[in-house]
Amino acid sequence: MTQPESASSVLSRLAVCSWSLRPVDPAGLVRQLSDIGLPLTQLDLDPLRENPAVWGDLPAVLADAGIRAVSGMFRTVGEDYTSLETIRRTGGLVPDGTWARNWDNLQLTASNARQLGLDIVMTHAGFLPHETSDPAFEKMLGRMRQVARLFADHGLTLCCETGQESAESLVSFLDQLAEPNVAVNFDPANMLLYNNGDPIAALRTIGHRVKSCHLKDAKVTQVPGTWGEEVPVGTGQVDWPAFFVTMAEIGFGGYYCFEREAGSPRGADIAAGRKFVQNLLEPQPKS
Repeated sequence: MTQPESASSVLSRLAVCSWSLRPVDPAGLVRQLSDIGLPLTQLDLDPLRENPAVWGDLPAVLADAGIRAVSGMFRTVGEDYTSLETIRRTGGLVPDGTWARNWDNLQLTASNARQLGLDIVMTHAGFLPHETSDPAFEKMLGRMRQVARLFADHGLTLCCETGQESAESLVSFLDQLAEPNVAVNFDPANMLLYNNGDPIAALRTIGHRVKSCHLKDAKVTQVPGTWGEEVPVGTGQVDWPAFFVTMAEIGFGGYYCFEREAGSPRGADIAAGRKFVQNLLEPQPKS
């Protein structure tokens, strides 16, 4: 059985998703990252596009604080996470009514990511059609191909986040897409939140396509058709020992980014998650 990679290697690649901390400006982000003690971040790129007057000096502020953005994220227009049904209708690149605005936004997002020196940017692409016979399949292939080639022109890998479809459906879609700079941001908790399969089995299915990942935990819903419950890392149903072993098996060399989208205070939950991972990978000898 493959063993997890060295604890020091994993721990040196722990990062924090900036949007989890809900900062109001670059200085606030720096303060919260410093409190957690992790100098790496997966950066929300939307504030740079939406409010450059506040966020325009972000690169300089991060550099001065010794913090590095290791990857980025963008949202799509009109996403509504109220329920599984609302996000199915409004999420990602699927809705026709928001596609033009999303495409306009992506021109600036890709440029901003390149200027920040990022290599990877992730997003929820939306609920991908399961069958090639679905009329929406060709539409989504076309839109994803258009975005992928825009990102390729800026030297970027586009990572689709897991959860909104089964691992098998995601792999099938990516195989049909066949764009070399499109990969996967694996979020084990999302597989549980959307009730779309066992996270470890999904990770094995997606395999080498995983170029980015989130450290997030959850419990499956007891009411079909509703959200599962996001909980702090180490308190949910993700099998973390198996997760790190499987990441070693697929040869993952990217960053492990803590994401917390529920609860408060989120920074404290992320700090506790960091301690959980450290204790898991570096167990202390019993006295």
